[in-house]
Amino acid sequence: MPNRMAKGYRLTASTGIHKGDREYQQDQISLISHPRAAGCLLAVVADGMGGRSGGRKASDQVMLTARQLFERYSPDHDDAADMLKQVVQEAHLVIKLTAISSEQEPHSTVAAFVINPAGDCHWVHAGDSRIYHFHGSQLVKRTLDHSYVQTLVNRGEITEEEANVHPQSNILMGCLGADEDPPADLHFIPQLKPGDVLMACSDGVWHYFSPNELGSVLASLSPREATEFLIDKARSRARGGGDNLSLVVVKLEPLAS
Repeated sequence: MPNRMAKGYRLTASTGIHKGDREYQQDQISLISHPRAAGCLLAVVADGMGGRSGGRKASDQVMLTARQLFERYSPDHDDAADMLKQVVQEAHLVIKLTAISSEQEPHSTVAAFVINPAGDCHWVHAGDSRIYHFHGSQLVKRTLDHSYVQTLVNRGEITEEEANVHPQSNILMGCLGADEDPPADLHFIPQLKPGDVLMACSDGVWHYFSPNELGSVLASLSPREATEFLIDKARSRARGGGDNLSLVVVKLEPLAS
């Protein structure tokens, strides 16, 4: 999905999704170009949880809410951070209403970012789906999971590597559809630059890679090649026990002079 910008770069992007070794696909992804504003796009990853269909209902609701609010969003007049917070809050409420009307307990993570035509970027996340910002192969910033093991890492009790293999690594401290209101951690990038790469992904992807590995892959491959490579490698490393996998990669490539 190439998109020429006025900031000395063009956007190329790709999505990837795979059921992994699970019986059902509960992840959902969207990559949406704004219907009226050229160079404005929204990327969303949602990892649903809650029984055979409950998780899919939850992640579907995140996508529906995000698309509706993004289509109403005006980059010139509206605040992107407010819009992203509204996605989290509204999807959370609808998922809770779904739970009341069914026997399932639908929940979902969300990781979403908006790139505006001016070249700024806002992101939001809740749960353990992540957003990474690389420049070249170097990690600039990533989201911090709302999970039990992340609190242990934050307290210095375990390392990131130990968190990946911790027996309670799947316990979330916040997500959409839970009894408590979800966290909605925001981040703002004032100006994206040529060589920047953004990736949103579910834990079925990031669980199998170090930041250095991700940076190397994203810097050296096109978004389409990167999504295919990361899914294939994660499937291989899961050794038959892999979760659903989903990711969105957006790359800012310099314009040829």
